Amino acid sequence: MEARLEQAVQKRQVLLLCVFLGASWASAEQLQYSVAEETERGTFLANLAKDLGLGLGELSAREARIVSDQNTRFLLLSLLSGELILNEKLDREELCGPTEPCVLTFQLLLERPLQIYRAALHIKDINDNSPVFLDKEIHLKISESTTPGATFFLERAQDSDVGTNSLSNYTISPNDYFHIHVHGGGEGTILPELVLDKMLDREEMPEFTLTLTALDGGSPPRSGTALVQILVLDINDNSPQFVQSLYKVQSPENTPVGSLIVTVSARDLDTGSYGQITYTFSYATERILQTFQINSTSGDLYLKQELNYEAIQTYSITIQARDGGGLSGKCTVVVEVMDVNDNPPEFLLSSLNSPISENSPETVVAVFKIRDRDSGNNGKTMCSIANDLPFVLKPSVENFYTLVTEKPLDRESNTEYNITISVTDLGTPRLTTQHTITVQVSDINDNAPAFTQTSYTLFVHENNSPALHIGTISATDSDSGSNAHITYSLLPPQDPQLALDSLISINANNGQLFALRAMDYEALQAFEFHVGATDGGSPALSSQALVRVVVLDDNDNAPFVLYPMQNASAPCTELLPRAAEPGYLVTKVVAVDRDSGQNAWLSFQLLKATEPGLFSVWAHNGEVRITRLLSERDVPKHRLVLLVKDNGDPPRSASVTLHVLLVDGFSQPYLTLPEVARDPAQEEDELTLYLVIALASVSSLFLVSVLLFIGVRLCRRARAASPGVCFVPEEHFPGHLVDVSGAGTLSQNYQYEVCLAGGAGITSEFKFLSPIAPNFLTESTGREIE
Repeated sequence: MEARLEQAVQKRQVLLLCVFLGASWASAEQLQYSVAEETERGTFLANLAKDLGLGLGELSAREARIVSDQNTRFLLLSLLSGELILNEKLDREELCGPTEPCVLTFQLLLERPLQIYRAALHIKDINDNSPVFLDKEIHLKISESTTPGATFFLERAQDSDVGTNSLSNYTISPNDYFHIHVHGGGEGTILPELVLDKMLDREEMPEFTLTLTALDGGSPPRSGTALVQILVLDINDNSPQFVQSLYKVQSPENTPVGSLIVTVSARDLDTGSYGQITYTFSYATERILQTFQINSTSGDLYLKQELNYEAIQTYSITIQARDGGGLSGKCTVVVEVMDVNDNPPEFLLSSLNSPISENSPETVVAVFKIRDRDSGNNGKTMCSIANDLPFVLKPSVENFYTLVTEKPLDRESNTEYNITISVTDLGTPRLTTQHTITVQVSDINDNAPAFTQTSYTLFVHENNSPALHIGTISATDSDSGSNAHITYSLLPPQDPQLALDSLISINANNGQLFALRAMDYEALQAFEFHVGATDGGSPALSSQALVRVVVLDDNDNAPFVLYPMQNASAPCTELLPRAAEPGYLVTKVVAVDRDSGQNAWLSFQLLKATEPGLFSVWAHNGEVRITRLLSERDVPKHRLVLLVKDNGDPPRSASVTLHVLLVDGFSQPYLTLPEVARDPAQEEDELTLYLVIALASVSSLFLVSVLLFIGVRLCRRARAASPGVCFVPEEHFPGHLVDVSGAGTLSQNYQYEVCLAGGAGITSEFKFLSPIAPNFLTESTGREIE
């Protein structure tokens, strides 16, 4: 016995040395480290940067971090030195219970690029727990007829430590009748049995009180004691026997509390109290006592606490049947816990990258891990997202997934994505966990400003006030922030002669256009220029639009009379034959207006006349006509005042004075000459044609005056031979006619024969003769006109 104890102590010392060395090892698949439990917080464990062959700065640059399934952060990683440091004291018994080895797994997560290194921390046990008996007193009843060598099961002690620090031996206080036999009970446990060394004599010693000591293998060893109370009984020669020595039961983990698990049964051939059997747990751990209870009379085993497959998969329960005489038998009940799909998948987010720049290539958005505590198909999971999202899920190692962009994102289409990740296990029924990740899309300057119209037409009245707001152009930008801030500007005009800077200005912030000076329709009717819209991005984007400004005419010009000319040195005199019929065209007033539209629509009105009822004016064309036949009583001189008025608002006007002389020498019928063919396009001629006609008429009148003057001189020389009769030589005046065509102030064609009045003196007097037919000479009887 002492040799075995010494050997156990040596073995314990060697193992304890390995625990405190805490040597870490790394393989190609998983890094291995170890530490003794209860090690002080802040203890150095390893240098991850050195073990992985990484530079010190690389851990920080790649945002290295420790990821684990545990709820507490038991490790700290120094990004500067790469050292792995213990963050808190570890209690192996609390973390792993009886499980050996006690391994805490964790992962080292690196980004850019994504790498995951698996590692394990082995928690080495130290001898910090003493063996403990659940019952401080063990009561035995032994018949005096029991033969030497008989064994009696004793309650075993509990030791939370494992390995060499666990329970290793039992001893009992020295006596002459009993000794302790220790044997293995499976699963690495040892069980004490009390062995009878010689026959008992109830009359000599009816009871015994012994001390049972449990020793562990630690250094120094720890111990725990319990009192063994032995009552010597009368002879009971049959011990209880179980129908089955082993009961195997399967129970789902969702079995309700209070359910019957199994019923054990034992028989005893004795009668009386020796045949009465009581069922109890034997060698039961604290967890078994918390989970199950047994009916001491019937042997029914009930569930006392909910089962949890994820915590314990199998229970091995030893049940003892004891008769009234103190004899006992035992059987083993193995309860296998069956897994049910009672744990939904868990979503563990490791990193999230938000916001993401639009138009970026494939980008890692998030890294996460999926965990399901069930087993089999209940623990297998599927991960998915909606198909209409521009993201894909890519599986990695150890149930890690990365969420990456499938294509470049467009912020103008969608500024934010709510990505719901659905994780479903393969159990029955299937359980699903959903987690929503919100990803913001940041803007880049990829959209140029867009005008609301490709071209703008603005109208402004002439004579406007300076700095007049004439219109607003507007552009929009689909970007955001400074990328959408628009500045407006005038672009250099294509026409170099257009002084745009002196005409128009633009507000750079809101696109309002202003006229810098008063517009003059008569000088500039319309002009075009381009405006630009530039955003505030880098590099800046711009666009342009065409702006056409149309100057609207105001009635700022009065009509101007072209004929008769009002600034001539002598007034214009029109001739009217007394024989003219009503409607006879006396003359036509020609006027123009520099304005346009209705501002240039002219109307004519007779304001004053020597005889108001004799003349009328056509309002639309300015033709002056007579309204009745002339008589001898009508005065020879008439003065007419005509008003030329435009159609503006307010209207403008001008007046013209006409002098009309009545001529007696004109008689009907008028000489009918072939009409000069008119060009139909004359009625549509512009103002220029009227100007040309007016100038031609004035020139013709001047030429006629010169010819008349020459004719009068010739006639005076010839009057000596025939006073009062003028013979006009054909060689001087071909056809002896002066032709005043319809292009003048009269509406019909006339031919006149003119000569000077008789007399010796040369005066400015001349006589008008009546019309004559071609090839005939008519004597003038007209009276002298002053």
